[in-house]
Amino acid sequence: MTPVDRDILERLWNEGNRELRLTPAMIAENVDWGHQAVREHVLTLREHDLIEHADETRGVYQLSERGRAWLEGDLPTDALEDD
Repeated sequence: MTPVDRDILERLWNEGNRELRLTPAMIAENVDWGHQAVREHVLTLREHDLIEHADETRGVYQLSERGRAWLEGDLPTDALEDD
């Protein structure tokens, strides 16, 4: 799990508010990482089932149950390495 991954998950989680559904471009606008870095990490997060498509046609992503579990501390980071 990299700082970019963590920032993407936290942005989608939007702690204390309603979870967000965003494209990689919209995520990049709201974190300190460039669009290309966010796009690459979104693909990796999806491969690890930490995020999922909210709207595949438009490229919109949302947190998955597994991503939520990681953010809440219920899924250890080392469990992600086994994927």
